[in-house]
Amino acid sequence: MQLQTPVDLPRADFEIEPCSRMLFVGSCFADNMGRLFADDCFRVTVNPYGVMYNPISVGHTIARLSDELPPDDRVDTVVITLGTNHIYILRATGEVVDNCQKRPQRLFEERELTVDDTVESLEQTIALIAHRWPEARVILTVSPIRYRKYGLHGSQLSKSVLLLATAEIERRHPHVSYFPSYEIMNDELRDYRFYAEDMIHPSTQAVAYIHECMGRVYFGSAMTRFLAEWQPVKAALSHRPFDPESAEYKDFMNKTMARVDALSKKYNNFALNFKIERNDLYY
Repeated sequence: MQLQTPVDLPRADFEIEPCSRMLFVGSCFADNMGRLFADDCFRVTVNPYGVMYNPISVGHTIARLSDELPPDDRVDTVVITLGTNHIYILRATGEVVDNCQKRPQRLFEERELTVDDTVESLEQTIALIAHRWPEARVILTVSPIRYRKYGLHGSQLSKSVLLLATAEIERRHPHVSYFPSYEIMNDELRDYRFYAEDMIHPSTQAVAYIHECMGRVYFGSAMTRFLAEWQPVKAALSHRPFDPESAEYKDFMNKTMARVDALSKKYNNFALNFKIERNDLYY
């Protein structure tokens, strides 16, 4: 008996390599995904100037970051998570703002980007990425989080614009891949047990599952080998001892950190994103 409607997940034509440099920009779902990649030792930058929901604000983040990073600072994979096609324009200047900063609503005009507007904005961002990081691959996805402030029907219309625009961008650019976060959440995981208490945001379990699905699409044999080595070390680092001052625990941690050191020598750009106390030092 089939009790789910699994989303088709064809393999991408590129692979995300272990410990590579990744940039996550977009909605709060980008924060969730970026944190999980950081937990697996990727060198990750996530929403460096705050959460961005619409494609124009995402473009602003990438443009600003590309200007501020050193010229030789590389990014291997850019993951863009779009949340909405709604933008806010400061009436006094006509500029699209990324954050209203709790200023009165009367100062802003709310607009909805069309499919063509969204495609144009994404084209500019894709061109900027290609110029700044020529070897970078781009993953586009649409956040599975609905926006009740627009009404559920309005939220669906907004997501539809984003879905049509990302499909067009993927068609135009071979180095751009669409990942179906929205479809996995709303088709494969359409059960309230996969939602947080607000019944809007994905639960921790759902986020972990979508991350696992990303692995099926973008991880190859190199990443599989790395995870086989890293996962037992990760479990050891997450261990909470009954007595952290005991000789047994100190010996356990010394052996664990020796394994960490071995991994750091084996894998370029290995990034340990755990704070571990050892001999009065934090790693």
